[in-house]
Amino acid sequence: MKYCRLGRTGLYVSKLCLGTANFGTGKSSGKGDWGVVDEKGAFRIMDYALDCGINFFDTANVYGGIETRGLTETIIGNWFKQGNGRREKVVLGTKVGRVFEKSDLDGPNNVEGLSLYKIRRHVEASLTRLQTDHLELIQMHKADPLTGWDEIWEAFEGLVRSGKADYVGSSNHDAWQIMKAQEAARRRGFMGLVNEQHLYTPLARTPELELLPMVKDQGIGITIFSPLFRGLLGIDAFHPEKRPMNAESRKLFEKYRDQAEQYSKLCRELGETEANVTFAWELSRPEITSVIVAPTCIEDLSSVLKSVDIVLQEDVLRKIDSIFPPTVEASPYI
Repeated sequence: MKYCRLGRTGLYVSKLCLGTANFGTGKSSGKGDWGVVDEKGAFRIMDYALDCGINFFDTANVYGGIETRGLTETIIGNWFKQGNGRREKVVLGTKVGRVFEKSDLDGPNNVEGLSLYKIRRHVEASLTRLQTDHLELIQMHKADPLTGWDEIWEAFEGLVRSGKADYVGSSNHDAWQIMKAQEAARRRGFMGLVNEQHLYTPLARTPELELLPMVKDQGIGITIFSPLFRGLLGIDAFHPEKRPMNAESRKLFEKYRDQAEQYSKLCRELGETEANVTFAWELSRPEITSVIVAPTCIEDLSSVLKSVDIVLQEDVLRKIDSIFPPTVEASPYI
């Protein structure tokens, strides 16, 4: 495994981050609350990840299934409870901000947002489920345009000062939103954001316009979620039946079939799987800290470990650009 610093911090994290959204047994709504791996299977995956040198784990308070939100954090907490240094070896990040439907305790405040009230209550609940007294990284699941940054930073500063969190990150934020956040943090003498979790793949290249130049300038890390674009960039387009596809994946495959076939042809020429080439392409950008891999079994995780060692030559990168063109042809910042 290879490691790099999380943004401008001195903390080193693995280039592959273990995504845990698949941990749970509840019915998924398809809106980011997946839960298809039971506790026993999740334990095996997490143990294997540690053995492979993956020290960066990603989760969220709403993961586990639409009727069992929070179950993923509970599973991770039960795994930590087994001891043998499991908690100490993991750089753990969770998220706050989305609606937690199963809770009726927040009343009218059970809405999407980042009020001080909600951040405090929901992070405390996450710590209880995770059976830990602190988080290495607490992240905002999405931006809240209705709550001011002074209130948001008041909440997160309190967590950091009290030792309940080390660093703060964002997710699904635009470049201008992050810059507003950083300016507010500077006024308060606070470190601000150290990482942004974002969608960036050969099929989703808009971050190249503003986000990637901004994080490079500001020293903020980027962690990629859904790096295979809902699985599409990990499919052998000539034999798509090898991997099960849900309705969303099948729709995407039909939409991008021509590009997917060109990509599979290139990957065959390289002698690598589509998933490994995709991860290698994403990690080739110096702005990218880590790629989130969300396996459903050990075999899924094992198959992508070599991606951190793959170096794509310039001619290969140009071929990928021809298959998946950049959002713009030229920019002085790219």
